[in-house]
Amino acid sequence: MNDSSTGGYLSPAAASPPLEDAALDAVFQQMVVGITGLPGNMVRPRWQPTVPKQPEPSVNWCALGVTVQTADAGPAITHNPAGEGSDTSVRHQEIDVLASFYGHNAKQYAQQLVDGLGIPQNLEQLKANDMQSVAEGSIRGAPDLLNEQWIRRYDVVLSFRRKITRTYAVLNVKSAGVEVQTPTTTAPVSVTP
Repeated sequence: MNDSSTGGYLSPAAASPPLEDAALDAVFQQMVVGITGLPGNMVRPRWQPTVPKQPEPSVNWCALGVTVQTADAGPAITHNPAGEGSDTSVRHQEIDVLASFYGHNAKQYAQQLVDGLGIPQNLEQLKANDMQSVAEGSIRGAPDLLNEQWIRRYDVVLSFRRKITRTYAVLNVKSAGVEVQTPTTTAPVSVTP
């Protein structure tokens, strides 16, 4: 790991504190399962390397996935002088998740999810990951035509906000040498802790 004394780019001191990729998808999958009561295998990632067979039209299930992650304008950076020193970067990010519900009770499950996100206890696991639900979009009918048969489908976009904290090895300044110039003299000044 490099630090500020080496020059060049700095990587975070910890590999990747915020959840991303499959780990982030798993948080949302567990949330949908917990709030709707759908079986875990019926709340599926929207995009998979090998596309599984779609359940029968009468089966209630959900496909979900993160569609947009938008960071705020810039992080707040604070220096921690403890030990050798470090900088902590904190920024916020908006995450949009598209949940598509299928089956005879698709709209019922979509509505149950939207309503359930208003219950504080349902948000505890999100808060444990520095996330919060901030908006539930409209439930929109989006039926699919498959094998000349209409499949019931209702989409809802859920918006979450999360805090991302990263630590970088930006060391304390132990000393600095500067010169003070006046019109007639130049004097070196040394600064130490």
